[in-house]
Amino acid sequence: MAKRPKIRHLAIITLDPERLAKFYEETFEMTRLPAKGASGSRAVYMTDGYITLALLENKAEGKPSGLNHFGFEVGDHEVITGRLVKNGVKAPAKRPADRPYAETRATDPDGNNFDISVKGFGSEDATAKPRKEPATV
Repeated sequence: MAKRPKIRHLAIITLDPERLAKFYEETFEMTRLPAKGASGSRAVYMTDGYITLALLENKAEGKPSGLNHFGFEVGDHEVITGRLVKNGVKAPAKRPADRPYAETRATDPDGNNFDISVKGFGSEDATAKPRKEPATV
């Protein structure tokens, strides 16, 4: 059986891609990828070694910046909390007890929500049932 598809890319629309790039470098140790895209683009592409994060300049009049949320699995919640506060955002808030994965939620400087989990997001959930039929497009 083929491996299950995995999320490998997220994009955030922002008024200041460089400011967010510095935030993700300093807080989550993400690294920049070589510039891609159109000439003159202010977009910044980053990775944590598994997923790519595109920080795209918001050029649409009236379009809000951001996306709903995304999640980080971390080894030490306290270290990340300290980095968040150091980088000018509030400490993460505890998630409701009925949420199966993320223990806390925080926001970046633009107000984008992200979950933080030490226990993980269940991508290797042994109780998940494999699809019996191939997906159609």
